Amino acid sequence: MASSPRPNKQILIVTGAHLSAELYDRPIAYRLRERVLHAIQESDGPEQVLVCSDLWYLNRDPLRELPTVSIGGPAVNALTAYLADKLPSVFAIDGQLVVQGDWDKAPLACCWGIDAERTAAAADLFAEKYLEAWLGALV
Repeated sequence: MASSPRPNKQILIVTGAHLSAELYDRPIAYRLRERVLHAIQESDGPEQVLVCSDLWYLNRDPLRELPTVSIGGPAVNALTAYLADKLPSVFAIDGQLVVQGDWDKAPLACCWGIDAERTAAAADLFAEKYLEAWLGALV
């Protein structure tokens, strides 16, 4: 019996198109991208990890079918605003930061905080505590 072909899906990391999101959240997204690439380097996971804006993501149907991590709070990222009441919190420090996701149902996660420092901390927490399980749900 032949093995199944390698999945050719992409992973998206979505930031807001808001100016502060471009300034603060996009660098966080690129740092998370490097961690995801490192984690999937030796696996049969997706070959591409792309960073894009919420405007591209929300206006392109095919993109919404891809595994996605949203970076930045609801005030600056429309995807996080949409998902904020739809995804449970997997980790939260009240009034500081939140990591949301439910990778048993869909490969979606949100990482955000009250400022850039806490958003970075949320993304780091996601990478350290949940990335392996999240990537495992993609198979």
